Amino acid sequence: MQGRIIKGIAGFYYVISVVEFTVYECKAKGIFRKDKVKPLVGDMVEFDVLDAQEMKGNITDILPRKNQLIRPAVANIDQALVVFAVAKPKPHFNLLDRFLVMMERCDVPVVICFNKQDIAGMTEIEALQEVYAGCGYKLIFTSALLGENIQKIKAVLRGKTTVVAGPSGVGKSSLINCLQEAVSMETGSISDKIERGRHTTRHSELILVEDNSYIMDTPGFSSLYTNDFDKEDLKYYFPEFRIYEGQCRFNGCSHVKEPGCAVKEALELGKIHPVRYENYLEMYRELEEKEKRRY
Repeated sequence: MQGRIIKGIAGFYYVISVVEFTVYECKAKGIFRKDKVKPLVGDMVEFDVLDAQEMKGNITDILPRKNQLIRPAVANIDQALVVFAVAKPKPHFNLLDRFLVMMERCDVPVVICFNKQDIAGMTEIEALQEVYAGCGYKLIFTSALLGENIQKIKAVLRGKTTVVAGPSGVGKSSLINCLQEAVSMETGSISDKIERGRHTTRHSELILVEDNSYIMDTPGFSSLYTNDFDKEDLKYYFPEFRIYEGQCRFNGCSHVKEPGCAVKEALELGKIHPVRYENYLEMYRELEEKEKRRY
């Protein structure tokens, strides 16, 4: 039989059959461990039914993946919905930009959702629009608490498999509860002292929102390291840099120290936001340091 992994916990994989739409609890064959292949949430698989009454099976093959992410570890997604809060906690721009770089590397389109707009003023909202609207990303401001703009989120999810990711405390679980009623996600509270939430999602899970529309809830993250590629490639993962490609004085310009850099000129003219450029520099220097250690 064929099915799709909707959840994986402690070596058990829950597979929904594409024919019966029933869920089987499966183990993976030992050959996967031998070949160092791990089944992922979102994988299309073939499995044998071992016990039809107890709904137990054994995964025998993983079908070719459209794509896969390392963190969160999921497969076969169409887009990412990255959720941050407008306030409480304040958006961590560097963390957001690292996630955007990761998605650009995987060629996964991103929609940015800023939740908790009900506790933010127009100044905060406009500041976020200024940073990210110019990058070409779609922005949606929501309030899971008041149910604001939930239909806008549903519209961008329609007909797609969307990975939902973001740091703890931003209202991700509350937002998922607004989008569907089949699964009730545990929500957490925010620490007033450090403005951080506790992680309430402990594993990735595929959830049906509407017909042919799925969301993948994933554990919250607090840090990401984008250091598994060369520093020369980083500039390609900042979409607002692309229109200046070929306009710099030097071929292969890194947009860091070179004179006659079109990107730095655009920065001075206000066409590239300084927050994004500073995060680019920080990531570039991390990659540079990694290269030095390598040699």
